[in-house]
Amino acid sequence: MTDAITSDMLIGDILRKNPEAGNILMQFGMHCLGCSVAAGESLGQAAEAHGIEIEKLLEALNRK
Repeated sequence: MTDAITSDMLIGDILRKNPEAGNILMQFGMHCLGCSVAAGESLGQAAEAHGIEIEKLLEALNRK
């Protein structure tokens, strides 16, 4: 099993797992991390809504 962040993970779960991920998400243009919709939205859904390339976002989030 891997600890990698995937596009189907909920943003709220990602932030609970790694609060520092919020900085990366905001760098990519996701500034509404505290809103109730974001907590229940998948990373892939949010990336699509914001016009963000999911592969680049996942690469940044999973960089160690």
